[in-house]
Amino acid sequence: MADTAEDRLKQALVERAEDNHIACPVALDLARREGVNSRAMARLLDELGIKIRDCQLGCF
Repeated sequence: MADTAEDRLKQALVERAEDNHIACPVALDLARREGVNSRAMARLLDELGIKIRDCQLGCF
């Protein structure tokens, strides 16, 4: 069974997360590379229970 693009992105997020957190620039870079918008990225992060840190907007 082939992995979907979403499965690969989720795996990349899990691999890059440290203590269930990922830096905003890292998440945005992955989203850009995979052609995913920020809203979809936020949904994936929520599904995975990964929180954003070092937010470029200063929100988190």
